[in-house]
Amino acid sequence: MRKVVKRDGTGARSLVKKREVAHRRLIEFGIALSAERNHDRLLEMILLGAKELSNADGGTLYLVSEDGSELRFAIMRNDTMQFALGGTTGAPIPFAPVPLREPDGTPSYTSVVATAAITGNTINLDDAYNAPGFDFSVPRAFDARTGYRSQSFLTVPLKNHEAEVVGVMELINARSPDDGSTIPFPAETVPLVEALASQAAVALDNQRLIDAQRNLFRAVLKVFDRAIDARSPYTGGHCQRVPELTNMLARAADAAEAGPLADFHLTELEWDELEVAGRLHDCGKVTTRGFVIDKATKLETIYNRIHEIRTRFEIVKRDAEIEYLRAVMAGRDEPSLRSARDEHLAEIDDDFAFVAECNIGGEFMPPEKIARLQRIAGITWRRTLDDRLGLSWEESARQPRTRESLPATEHLLADKPTHIVEHDAAPLAPDNPWGFVIKPPPHKANLGEVYNLSIHRGTLTEEERYHINDHVMQTIIMLEALPYPKHLRRVPEWAGGHHEKMDGTGYPRGLRRDQMSIPARIMMIADIFEALTARDRPYKAHKMLSECVAIMARMSGEGHIDPDLFEVFLTSGVYRKYADKFLSAEQTDEVDISHYLDPASPAGWRHDRVAESRAPGQRSSTRGARRQVAPTASSRC
Repeated sequence: MRKVVKRDGTGARSLVKKREVAHRRLIEFGIALSAERNHDRLLEMILLGAKELSNADGGTLYLVSEDGSELRFAIMRNDTMQFALGGTTGAPIPFAPVPLREPDGTPSYTSVVATAAITGNTINLDDAYNAPGFDFSVPRAFDARTGYRSQSFLTVPLKNHEAEVVGVMELINARSPDDGSTIPFPAETVPLVEALASQAAVALDNQRLIDAQRNLFRAVLKVFDRAIDARSPYTGGHCQRVPELTNMLARAADAAEAGPLADFHLTELEWDELEVAGRLHDCGKVTTRGFVIDKATKLETIYNRIHEIRTRFEIVKRDAEIEYLRAVMAGRDEPSLRSARDEHLAEIDDDFAFVAECNIGGEFMPPEKIARLQRIAGITWRRTLDDRLGLSWEESARQPRTRESLPATEHLLADKPTHIVEHDAAPLAPDNPWGFVIKPPPHKANLGEVYNLSIHRGTLTEEERYHINDHVMQTIIMLEALPYPKHLRRVPEWAGGHHEKMDGTGYPRGLRRDQMSIPARIMMIADIFEALTARDRPYKAHKMLSECVAIMARMSGEGHIDPDLFEVFLTSGVYRKYADKFLSAEQTDEVDISHYLDPASPAGWRHDRVAESRAPGQRSSTRGARRQVAPTASSRC
């Protein structure tokens, strides 16, 4: 009797021990499931955990389709047959989904997995070959081909916290712990697998919700940046191309095994953060007036005001014709009058051609051209109509209070008080909470015709350039106002630094290299290179790839962009991959990157070549105290 008691006690303790191990493993699986964020690994953990708890030889995990019409194979594992399909293996599962409804729309109870999904009940079969009511023709056919014997089945639905079935787990052939033979699934195993299935369903549901939120957020980002690009047909695609180039360069930097970037690596969440920052890097452009972004000529506002000036020249020419005819009618010498008239008209035509040429904009406006503009502006014509009629309330508010008498003498080109538009609000204070150091101009806008035609470089006035630069400040203000989850809190810093410079002369904060993160510096290079290579800007002709790389190399040598990242940009071939994908064939010429690399130092640059590219005695424009930033290649991006 004592031996029996001792034997029973040992058996009881052994059973308790096994249950404790099983419960501990169940808890460990639950903790692991709640922490896993990779979808495929999560599915594998669910199935492999169930196989371990039940000591099953094989198993299949099905997921309910979004429309709830079928069960789709997600993971298949079988130890005896030594196959693993789906999940992280990348091997496709060559089986059609299991329908949950018959062709007439009624529930389908033919297969055991469909029945478990429809009823929400666990089904435990000792022998599939002796299970009336269920169709096991597929397992039988598999057995016939392979010599395998599908026998015991434990089919468990995965129900979330709302009792909705999100998947089904089917375990095959429980194995005896003694000799490994196939046995029915023990009754005490079922609650453990059901508990795991319940935890798995919640984990899957949570992941689906997280994925749905993430997908919605990304979709909103894409809609947002497409809307920004749609505001300007000439910058269309910029908000799509910059994130892609940012990702290309970040991947290349992450892969660096030596040099100053060898320790740079991003986690999976940080790659998401970088994509979000790239998508939002120009979100402040929603506040930028489209006609300023697209300003292709100096006199352009919502339309090109050269047409107004042309009409004035026509009036002056007509006045010359009238003056000639009146003199002829008065009996004066007609041949000399005609000669003087023709000479005057030719001079007017030449003056207008000059004004029209100035309107196009270019690299430099020399003093002699400014002087000629001012001389032409001194020519007068007579206006007989009231210029206060038909104005908007905003234009009327800029008109002088004293009404002038008609007819009035007007200058051919004018800078009027009404051309000045004052700031809507007080200019940005030096102690602003965002740390912006960029200095606002005295006025919001200056539409003066001589003032605009006298622009030294390009087509933008100081006020318009500040307005465009303001998009970066608005980006930072908007992004810092958002309540980010922890893994996105660096988005404002990464997205808001693409107009800074490594030497501290950039904007809006005047940051130096050591004050900026590597992702922010990467985005800076991406933004500039996209702007340089863009072929859809009305204010500049497109450049060849070799020209763009040369400009980038000069910017690296002058302390504008990060030289280490630019080296990776070249040596990894990112510049070429981007060109092959986004540039036209006529732009994509050959680039000799060895011209810009110092063979004696992996991270070195040929600053002597940069210096040689400047005129004798010319100094780098980035040296000296912090100041208002000059136009850059990416000033409109």
